[in-house]
Amino acid sequence: MQTATGACAPSRFNSPLTSRLTARAALKARTPLLALTLFAASVSAYAQQFPFEGESPFFPGLLVVSRSVYDNLSGNVQPGTILPPNCANTTGGCSAATGATNDGTYPYVWNNVLYDANFGVTSRIYLDQLTPSGAIVSSLEVPNSLHQGNAQGQLVTSFSSKSELALHLSTDGRYLSFVGYVAPVNALDVSNANTPGVVDPTNPDGQNFYRGIALVDRAGHFRFTETNAYSGDNGRAAILNPGNGHDGVFYTTGNAGNGANPQPNGIIVGTGAQIVDPSKQPEAQQNPGTPTPLGSFSVTELGAKADKIGKDDNFRGITIYNNVLYYTKGSGSNGVNTVYFLDTTGTACPSGTGVPAANATLPTTALAYTAATLQTSGLPSNMCILAGFPSTPNKSATTLAYPFGLWFANATTLYVADEGDGYTGGSDLFTHAAAQTGAGLQKWIYNATAKKWTLAYTLQAGLNLGTQYTVPGYPTGSNPATGLPWAPATDGLRSLTGRVEGDGTVTLWAITSTVSGDGDIGADPNRLVVTRDLLKNTTAAAAAGEKFVTLRGAGFGEVLRGVSFAPGTDTNGRF
Repeated sequence: MQTATGACAPSRFNSPLTSRLTARAALKARTPLLALTLFAASVSAYAQQFPFEGESPFFPGLLVVSRSVYDNLSGNVQPGTILPPNCANTTGGCSAATGATNDGTYPYVWNNVLYDANFGVTSRIYLDQLTPSGAIVSSLEVPNSLHQGNAQGQLVTSFSSKSELALHLSTDGRYLSFVGYVAPVNALDVSNANTPGVVDPTNPDGQNFYRGIALVDRAGHFRFTETNAYSGDNGRAAILNPGNGHDGVFYTTGNAGNGANPQPNGIIVGTGAQIVDPSKQPEAQQNPGTPTPLGSFSVTELGAKADKIGKDDNFRGITIYNNVLYYTKGSGSNGVNTVYFLDTTGTACPSGTGVPAANATLPTTALAYTAATLQTSGLPSNMCILAGFPSTPNKSATTLAYPFGLWFANATTLYVADEGDGYTGGSDLFTHAAAQTGAGLQKWIYNATAKKWTLAYTLQAGLNLGTQYTVPGYPTGSNPATGLPWAPATDGLRSLTGRVEGDGTVTLWAITSTVSGDGDIGADPNRLVVTRDLLKNTTAAAAAGEKFVTLRGAGFGEVLRGVSFAPGTDTNGRF
């Protein structure tokens, strides 16, 4: 953490290994919130190929939260620097000739986004292991450029990119995966850079970095897979399905493109839902090829006029249930902000909406497409809007949803985290956040007769939407660049996980989204929250007593991103 003066202070979270609890000690850390099941683990040969110093064991039944820490070095940015990097050599051009407005001091550094819309600074990633009640157990630093001589590679995140670092267990529960950038710490504007194999000359961010998928096992061993997907934007999440042979495949989600329209073919095929083969090689030996799309959706399926090709596939969240892949879209002016599924049968939704077929199976190969028609027709559509969820295109909708994380309690109960609209337009930003009716945790119930999902209610109590909270060390008063208060407030929820308990309740953990007067609200210290819902409840009145509790808040110079159970946790056959 940082002190109020900006000097580095010791933090129990910043150590690569804060503590090594044995199963016996972890059992002592259990709380009434949730009984933990812990057992000894053997190290997988699959993940042993590239061990590194400081491995940390994960214990089944505990939580893992992804966290990023900004270095808070004034020299990260020199005021007056023309951005984005190498912009003069692109056809997209540079931002104003006056250059960066602030140096690298946190949180003032994020005011540079008001000058450079691509602005970001890469930062280290930590995987914090917590008890279900939020007590810290251990913290593992993900290998990055600070680890000299590390054979298997490096991965960082873009500190203020709020849609990154979602965590997901593999379909067999043995591994945890997430997506980042193959770049050094403290690099500028990496999240909007091209990938080396998909370069868009109209992208004003004139640099190239691979995106990378991290895989970590119960012993804390990492492997990384590089990809050319998500050029110009960010990969957001990945799930490993090891069922397709020994190594399996990754299913990933994200967005691509930061240039002009029409977009290059590589941008069109490298966005949204992707399928990626895990690599067995260290990063230095990898040579990723052309992105391999897995699925696509177009508003033309709904009878609407075509959007900018590729931008209907700006997906955020991802999950798997009963051999079906589900995605969310919650941002952008194109497409539909809603919940989707990938239809491997080709029969589930002839008009763009429907429910998965009973005989659906997980895909094992990429989506076939014709390169000659990409610029006119885009990718073939093989995704559908889940029946009952919003289906009006964003360009004509009067009310928008902002879904992010998804979690199925069972075949008829789906929880959806809505992050809120992120409004920062004026002095009413806090009252606006508080007035939202869709932000928070939505509970959807499936009607088998009507073959559609219905919103039962939205849980908001305890989130205190729009209510400012204090971050130790944060500036007081208002940000001079925006004229609005520095102190953040919760705007909704992003990443989500849960577990069905034996007493008929469901425990759900989520990461909050924020609004504030910060130049970039993605850099706000946010929170890990938990709630319990009675599974059989179907009305808001029945759930009136349910509320969220804050388990942990990010500190000065920190952000929380994803939440999942630890590798090795029994998924109760949900996949």
